[in-house]
Amino acid sequence: MEISEFTEVMLAAKEDAGLTFQDLAKKVGLSEVYVAALFYGQAKAAEDVAEKIASELGLDEDFQKFMVDFPDKGLGPVVPTDPLIYRFYEIMQVYGYPIKAIIHEKFGDGIMSAIDYTMDIEKVEDPKGDRVKVTMCGKFLPYKVW
Repeated sequence: MEISEFTEVMLAAKEDAGLTFQDLAKKVGLSEVYVAALFYGQAKAAEDVAEKIASELGLDEDFQKFMVDFPDKGLGPVVPTDPLIYRFYEIMQVYGYPIKAIIHEKFGDGIMSAIDYTMDIEKVEDPKGDRVKVTMCGKFLPYKVW
């Protein structure tokens, strides 16, 4: 995935303002993951949310438009090379079928929605090394039989 110029400017403005995604999320009433997705053009903001974020960052209407335009989701056609993103890819390569099997056992034939979906990321302190806790919660959508 190539980072857009809008994303680069927004990230720099966020850093210059000394704000985190969590800070911005609290100001607009959304999750920090969703707000971060707005910065990368992978989610769509309501007009008032885009206006609040742009205002907080001192950005103009072009950045509001970037956040309210239809998103371009995805990482691209190649295996991701960023180490952190690749690890999630690796998790799906190694555990994808076991996760799928367990979901099918518990719910039946279907998928977890990434549309009716939430995600939370937490830091869990541990004396052996801090842990990353990712909680994904998506609506189960059964496949239709016709």
